[in-house]
Formats: sequence, structure tokens, C-alpha cells
Amino acid sequence: QVQLVESGGGLVQPGGSLRLSCAASGLTVTQYTVGWFRQAPGEEREFVGALRRLGGNTYHYADSVKGRFTISRDNAANAWYLQMNRLNPEDTARYYCAAGQPILSVVRQETGYTYWGQGTQVSVSS
Repeated sequence: QVQLVESGGGLVQPGGSLRLSCAASGLTVTQYTVGWFRQAPGEEREFVGALRRLGGNTYHYADSVKGRFTISRDNAANAWYLQMNRLNPEDTARYYCAAGQPILSVVRQETGYTYWGQGTQVSVSS
């Protein structure tokens, strides 16, 4: 049984940083594309970033986070991370980690991912 568990969310001031973690069990992270999505209140869930396994471990980021957020993976820990810097109030959302085997055309879409965590809340406010 696959389980993804996020951690690391919290309240941070604008300009601050957070690092989210996603610990996986029941799958091997090196065999999947791993990603992050987020959902703000009243909004649809949106793509944040992904590390796509196929095509040689390529990184994909939403324009809104490019240059501020970074995905990394720890094969030994069977986990991946989202380092978030220069956070602003618009980054406030529940963040979800996901794993799957999306083809390139759907790497930014929820439908490309099979497994999901339950989410961790990130709030950016002064």
C-alpha cells in the first residue's frame, strides 16, 4: 500500500522560507515522477513543480514559483522536498505531494499522478 506523508508546513512571514517534505512508503521514489501541487481556499488545485523521472530527471516549475521554489529528492530516505524561499501571501495554500508516471504533456496536471498525500498547510502572513 502506497502512502505519502507531507510535513513541514506552518506559518511564516512574507519573505521567509519553508521546506516541505514528502515521505513515501510502498513505492520507490526513483521509479516515479514526484511533484507538488497546492490548493488555496476557493481555488482549484494547481501545479507547483515536479521532478520528472522519464527523460532524464527533468525539473518543471510553475511560472509563479520559478526561481523561488526548488524540488529535491533523497533516494536513501525515499523522500522528496520542496524548498520555498521568498514566500509571499499568494503562496498561502494547502500543499500536496504526488507521485506518478505522467507523460510530458500532463506532468503539470493532476491527472498525471496516481498517488497523493493528505497535504500540509502553508500560511504566509505578517
